[in-house]
Amino acid sequence: MLPSLRTALAVTAFAAALPAAALTPLPPMAISQQAIVVVTDSWDATQGRLQAYERKGSDGAWRPHGPAFTVAVGRNGSAWGIGRASLRNQGPQKKEGDGRSPAGIFEIGPAFGYAPKIASAMPYQPMTASHYCMDVPGSRYYNRIVDAQDVGAAAVKGSTEPMRLDLHNKGDVRYREGFVIEHNSSHTPGAGSCIFAHLWRTPGEATAGCTAMQPRHMKALLAWLKPDTRPAFVLLPKDEYEHLQFAWQLPALTGAKR
Repeated sequence: MLPSLRTALAVTAFAAALPAAALTPLPPMAISQQAIVVVTDSWDATQGRLQAYERKGSDGAWRPHGPAFTVAVGRNGSAWGIGRASLRNQGPQKKEGDGRSPAGIFEIGPAFGYAPKIASAMPYQPMTASHYCMDVPGSRYYNRIVDAQDVGAAAVKGSTEPMRLDLHNKGDVRYREGFVIEHNSSHTPGAGSCIFAHLWRTPGEATAGCTAMQPRHMKALLAWLKPDTRPAFVLLPKDEYEHLQFAWQLPALTGAKR
């Protein structure tokens, strides 16, 4: 018998001997110790409630961290995105330029901002006037933050997402502090790009697909987040959240609006 075939048969026999539970994929929240959860009233709601949660203690249960507060989401609500977990076979689907925030469970990527450094354990990238996030589906850099100094001015042509909004848009504060929400990290053309948590320009103003909040709330989240906890970002309409809570091991909803 060939060694490769012998190995394959051994692996098959071992898998067959395992209990069914050992072959069941882990729920998508099982790998995280911190979570930022945004729940909206419906698919079309432009605001939601954000509550941070963490696992503490030997029971592994989710517990709220800090108060809940109101955030703004997409101007047209939300739609299923591409991330750690979503239901892409039903309901509205996130597309480029649709004005909807991606729904599902997502990794939290690096922080970014205008300052040279911030008070956070998260990886941080200070932005300059030449940084852009590419929202052009046909670009080789689609859904990536790039520096025109590195990739060339022609490569960022057509982007509507300069990362120093203050320099490109009359002092705009929205990207002064924020972090990447890892929607569509496979860079599928047209599936949506440049999804962030960032500051709001005016209280409650809806976004093009991001999640926006007050500066003090963003500062507190960035100070709390730790990359080694595999923090997750969750955004769901309330009905979907309650439907998926057990299967996805989502935290029990707590906290009042502030």
